[in-house]
Amino acid sequence: MTDERSGQVVLLIPALDPDGRLLELIQALRGLWPDPILLVDDGSGADCRDIFDQAQALGCQVLRHARNLGKGRGLKTGFNHCLTHYPDAIGCVTADADGQHTPQDILACADALRAQPQALILGCRDFDRSGVPARSQLGNRLTRQSMRLLCGVRVTDTQTGLRGVPAAFMSHLLDIPGERYEFETNMLLETRTAQVPIREIPIQTVYLEGNRSSHFNPLLDSARIYALLLKFCAASVASFVVDIALFALLTRLFAPDRFGAWTVGVCTVLARLVSATVNYLLNRKAVFHSGERAARSGPRYALLCVFQTGFSAGLVTLCGHLAGPLVLWKVLVDLGLFLVSFQIQRRWVFSR
Repeated sequence: MTDERSGQVVLLIPALDPDGRLLELIQALRGLWPDPILLVDDGSGADCRDIFDQAQALGCQVLRHARNLGKGRGLKTGFNHCLTHYPDAIGCVTADADGQHTPQDILACADALRAQPQALILGCRDFDRSGVPARSQLGNRLTRQSMRLLCGVRVTDTQTGLRGVPAAFMSHLLDIPGERYEFETNMLLETRTAQVPIREIPIQTVYLEGNRSSHFNPLLDSARIYALLLKFCAASVASFVVDIALFALLTRLFAPDRFGAWTVGVCTVLARLVSATVNYLLNRKAVFHSGERAARSGPRYALLCVFQTGFSAGLVTLCGHLAGPLVLWKVLVDLGLFLVSFQIQRRWVFSR
């Protein structure tokens, strides 16, 4: 490169039915961005062909999907092209095609990637300022809290499309599921698996016409995102159902009219032994994909279960003397313990 910056960074812009704002961005970057600019036409209509032709005339490379395959697939197509055609690049910067990202913020993201070539760079918007569309503000807040509590990933802008992605991480992401907007959430979650640090940089918050140009469907695509997050809860919910069903059955068989400490304790232990075994197997293989040996994670999980069972039995016994069905108290107590248990499993039992 001819300026003070060092290290090639490819600008990657997936686009579906773009308008003149894409060309305005490319023109604004001329003379500022010396590295390749790669556009992925994700099955745009024929009336957008002229937009891409003009972009090519401005020096951009254009890859095309025959039909719309989703933003996730568009990013993967771009990642693969970068890795095969620019093997010496330190990574790429991804940006949206609808004018939400300014040239200055794109350049700042590239500089941050050059400064930390092993980190995932996120250009984060300020969602507390006035003028942010309600759907963007609410969607980001819910996803941000869910990712922090369930997955231990702390970011302030979960849906930002302005990202600096290291080359090694791009290669890793080619194997990650997700073809549409859920892929960007998968990318954040994979930083823990791949041990990629996250660095956030502030960017301008630009919403044109209330963000009407965005192809993000707040219902459909949010459902995909939360379906991804809920997979971490699925195994615990399954074992929870087993636990509650066994507890209800055992209390009816042992002492349907008496709810003493002995009855509650025995029923809790028996139900928990079965449900804990189910939960451990599902969590180890299907949820956390743990590389921890069973000889190490098994005793840790057993110790957690002992403490959790004791707390459950004690609290349900105390609550059982109050009004209301005993099984209802069991459900409420174990819901609270579930949240605590999940965090302990993620951070300690299956830490690998």
